[in-house]
Amino acid sequence: MQSPASVVDRTDAPTDRPQVTIDVRSLGPPEPLKETLEHLVELPDGTVLVQRNDRVPQFLFPKLEDRGYEHETVELDDEVVTVIWKPEN
Repeated sequence: MQSPASVVDRTDAPTDRPQVTIDVRSLGPPEPLKETLEHLVELPDGTVLVQRNDRVPQFLFPKLEDRGYEHETVELDDEVVTVIWKPEN
């Protein structure tokens, strides 16, 4: 299994920013979506959020885009990792 941090290197997310990882694999819908959005509100500016999930969080993507976040998802053998960040202006 790859570490979530090494997955960030496979995306266009900035690698020079702090990262916070949350694991929502054990949560049923809609808790992963709620948990992720709550974390984003609390994160310091410039921090990259790495979400570990057991499925592609398709309902999260439009909410991220509405809030101005970039995101990329990498599907691994045993989990799905979504990397979320705010672009620099």
